[in-house]
Amino acid sequence: MIPGTLQRYFAWLFLGSVATVFGGIYLLISLVDYVEMTKRAANAGHVTGWTVALASFYRVPLHAERILPFAVLIATMSCYLGLSRRLELVVARSAGMSAWQFVSPAVYAALAIGVFATTVYNPVSAIMQERAKEIEATIFGDQAANAAIAAGGLWARQRSGDGQSIIHANTSREQGAVLDGVTALVFEASGGFRHRIHAKTAVLEKGNWRLSDARIFATGLPAKEYASYLLGTNLTAEQVRESFATPETLPFYEIPAYIEKAENAGLVAAGYRLQYQKLLARPFFLAAIVLLAAAVSLRFFRIGGVQKMILSGVASGFLLYVLSKVADDLSTARLMHPVAAAWLPVFAGGLSGFIALLYQEDG
Repeated sequence: MIPGTLQRYFAWLFLGSVATVFGGIYLLISLVDYVEMTKRAANAGHVTGWTVALASFYRVPLHAERILPFAVLIATMSCYLGLSRRLELVVARSAGMSAWQFVSPAVYAALAIGVFATTVYNPVSAIMQERAKEIEATIFGDQAANAAIAAGGLWARQRSGDGQSIIHANTSREQGAVLDGVTALVFEASGGFRHRIHAKTAVLEKGNWRLSDARIFATGLPAKEYASYLLGTNLTAEQVRESFATPETLPFYEIPAYIEKAENAGLVAAGYRLQYQKLLARPFFLAAIVLLAAAVSLRFFRIGGVQKMILSGVASGFLLYVLSKVADDLSTARLMHPVAAAWLPVFAGGLSGFIALLYQEDG
């Protein structure tokens, strides 16, 4: 009965620590994002503070989802360092419990958090992010439409019966079917430059883009304005998703269907495959984070060296994050299979933490 009671106690302490850390970071991100959105909307006089706050409210969940592993890392170290400082781990060891017995509740809780984050939190945050993009388009649409071509954003090259064009968008919605802040460079069939188009939005239709609030600039001619303008394209919906879609804004349950559509169209859909595998691996990745953090947090508090332990835990988490980002980039560049890219950090972090704990406990 004693080990079971202690394990439940450790599990609740861990869950409380994760909730506290994640909640604090969430509030901080909300504040920073709202201030940033207010600065960006300063030049748009028609925008109210409530609209900016609503856009920030819908944007924050997706950003907070990305820092969940760091929240689990900090919460694990905070939980077990607190237990060690209060000598509760010493009491647990004197009751006959090993490190594996009071680390396993946190591992199981991390698995549960990961399952919840993948199956519930991710779909909600993806839907809210799409809503945030719609609000941002109403706030910054006019500014984006009149902006010059920037180094960032989304790019695609397309053809039509009249020639070819290069299209750039600041952001995309509905998995690339709707573009905001559009600039298109249109060329003749012979390759000569024809004109440049700025538009507020572009909606994909069969065989063309429907541009709204478009302005056409041709060399030596005054600008022409159109409430609606059709720009021919040979891109299909699947090809547009490959170029403009953001897989993070797609709910977990819908990703397999998008992957199947891309495969039927002869596309690779590496971004969707990577995102799907990362969501599947998330519970195990959080469990690996717990093992890694516990390996540097179970030392007897009064022995000293707490600062070194905290620093080593943060460094381990940072190295694991770097490994994850490198694997993601390799997968996006099609140099690594998405399954390997998503699960490599899980095995690297989990094995490192497991071996470190095994060495500390069993020599």
